[in-house]
Amino acid sequence: MSVLLRKDHPDINIDCKDIENKIGKVMDHLDCQDTEVSILLTGDKEIQGLNKEFRDIDQPTDVLSFPQNPDEDPSIPGEKFLGDIAVSLDTAKTQASEHGLALKEEIVLLLIHGILHLLGYDHEVSEQEDKKMRSKTRELFKLTFPEQILADTCNY
Repeated sequence: MSVLLRKDHPDINIDCKDIENKIGKVMDHLDCQDTEVSILLTGDKEIQGLNKEFRDIDQPTDVLSFPQNPDEDPSIPGEKFLGDIAVSLDTAKTQASEHGLALKEEIVLLLIHGILHLLGYDHEVSEQEDKKMRSKTRELFKLTFPEQILADTCNY
């Protein structure tokens, strides 16, 4: 299992190694030991560009997930490439205070959400799928931050 994390936001400092370790724990719990995920921690301007290019939505967002298409790029031998996740640190910082979380907790929450999308969870399909994804997100967040409780107003 490998987590490839790149931070290109010059103004927000975070412990990338700690984030990698926490996401590694989440992926282990999801039985994704033989998988790889690529993560980009960026800013609103950059994620807005990705959102416009890939979703035709010209505004920033908190997290984007791009599942791997096996027809486009073969996986690394011995590992399954799940896909890419991009998180806006600007939006994460704003949402962290709204959710009563530390920035690191918000980033991990968004990455959990992104990983679940890469694994096929989709809260936009139905109310039942939304509940399933929300429950799994909270389970994984509790695994990562056992002392923290997500507020009911947090829609993840």
